[in-house]
Amino acid sequence: MSGYFPSSRWWPPRPQGLDQPVSGGVSGRAVFSAGGRPGFLIPEDRLWEGVFAPSGLYDKKATQVCPCGYYGDPFRQCTCSPSLVSRYQKRISGPFLDRVDIFVEVPHIDYEKLADDRLGEHSDRVQARVKAARSIQHKRFRGTRLACNAEMTPAEVREFCQVEESAQSLLKAAMKQLYLSARAFHRILKLARTIADLENGNIIKAHHLAEAIQYRPRSLL
Repeated sequence: MSGYFPSSRWWPPRPQGLDQPVSGGVSGRAVFSAGGRPGFLIPEDRLWEGVFAPSGLYDKKATQVCPCGYYGDPFRQCTCSPSLVSRYQKRISGPFLDRVDIFVEVPHIDYEKLADDRLGEHSDRVQARVKAARSIQHKRFRGTRLACNAEMTPAEVREFCQVEESAQSLLKAAMKQLYLSARAFHRILKLARTIADLENGNIIKAHHLAEAIQYRPRSLL
């Protein structure tokens, strides 16, 4: 179940109510508003009025960095005041953002890149790599209630997310400099475990951690 939001102004009035569902592993149902907007997995004690259907939650969202969409753009000047940008970004709560695994900034794309005839990696190769990583995870969690790395609890993280000694200092520095929560700590390790699986790696290395850390949200102001 996924939702696409071109602007955070389109979010429900109380997105903080989704904190628990987004954390994963919650029994609930998919909720669709009367207007047909995408729904979310909601615990059964928080169901909204609407049409309900069983669902899992793999959610993706897109939002602008400010109302005009040009804050930080190198080519066009933002027309929003700093206070307006701050209020705009704070409409989504910190605890909610803390539960999102991957943040990717989409910058302006130069003409040269758009017009380049060179092709990227073929989708079939990417698909094969993803299938191989999923197979590794199925074997890892055989005989358990888990299906993939994202479903690991802190106990499984300690068991399956071993980090090489040289990478421990990187994780420690990230925790201190980025003021990461315990939730973010475990999410980084789970994501790093998946990145390592995509390379068929047995242990989480420094470059796996570095990639996972860079996907954490960064303050724009």
